[in-house]
Amino acid sequence: MKDASNAWSLPPPGPTRRWVASALLLLLTACASTPPPKEQMAVGRAAVERANAAAATDAPVTLAAARDKIARANMAYAEKDYTLARQLAEQAEADATLAEAQARTARSQRALTEVREGIRQLRDQMNRS
Repeated sequence: MKDASNAWSLPPPGPTRRWVASALLLLLTACASTPPPKEQMAVGRAAVERANAAAATDAPVTLAAARDKIARANMAYAEKDYTLARQLAEQAEADATLAEAQARTARSQRALTEVREGIRQLRDQMNRS
């Protein structure tokens, strides 16, 4: 019969012991809490503020989505749900950037329409002469 005192002893030195230590370290690392996403929150807020000026009239739907996501990110941050806060801040930044691009596209389209109308008017004047 084996001695019961040896049933819970550490594995002998060598690869098994290193494997157990690595597994414990990995487990402890996985359990560590997510750090607050301060930088991503600041970047998301700045992107939404920048888009407010540029896209308010030309991309209101996308801008509203960005505003909503940064507001939800702020709530998640306050509740210390840092993973959700980071995700929402990143999405808000992406939506704000998209809203700015949509606004630039709309302004470019209007400018193109004006140039084409100017060209049409010049051709009409040349044809009358």
